[in-house]
Amino acid sequence: MFRGKNYKESAKLFDKQTQYPAQEAFDIVCKASKAKFDETVELHVRLGVDGRHADQQVRGAIVLPHGTGKTARVLVFCKEDKVQEALDAGADYAGGMDLVEKIQKENWFEFDVVIATPDMMGTVGRLGKVLGPKGLMPSPKAGTVTPNIVQAVQESKAGKIEYRLDKTNIIHCPIGKVSFGAEKLFENYEALINAIIKAKPASAKGTYIRSCVTASTMGPGVKVAAKQTVNG
Repeated sequence: MFRGKNYKESAKLFDKQTQYPAQEAFDIVCKASKAKFDETVELHVRLGVDGRHADQQVRGAIVLPHGTGKTARVLVFCKEDKVQEALDAGADYAGGMDLVEKIQKENWFEFDVVIATPDMMGTVGRLGKVLGPKGLMPSPKAGTVTPNIVQAVQESKAGKIEYRLDKTNIIHCPIGKVSFGAEKLFENYEALINAIIKAKPASAKGTYIRSCVTASTMGPGVKVAAKQTVNG
């Protein structure tokens, strides 16, 4: 793979084989960021589970202490009498069948988070094939199927992120921007990694967190010496 000059320069700042303490890893990521824009910092956590089994799924949501640095565009599916409440809470869009049809007919996806009241899930279910693959389908586990629209919208706007396994048993999550600095990134990391540890399935055997890597949008991956327990 072709790597640009900036990437190669950044890669010289650390040893690719070393697992660094989390705070040091984020310090390296910030120093290695050479792009002309404020890069997003992501965490990639490989777990010792088999997501093909229902009892080994790891999924949930958490509000990061410092947010993600990006304001989510929120779409709420609700009955007509709740539309104004959703908009007043900060939702960018709120409605019912009108929005379902807009997505179906216009291939409209100008949103980052989808929230639905439980009584709308029959309607929203029609969008499963288009929202599912994009990771946008509302779910009770992620707190995005709820009667409490106001709280759900406010949490999404405050930097709530959803974590879930991909097909290779890795969780990929944004945890902030390079401009946050190492300390705020570390605090966001702590919140996320603790949530993942607490979500450990009872049936998971052996080492739970197999590997943990952090990287900025354009930067190289830095290995993190991830803890295995909340107090570890």
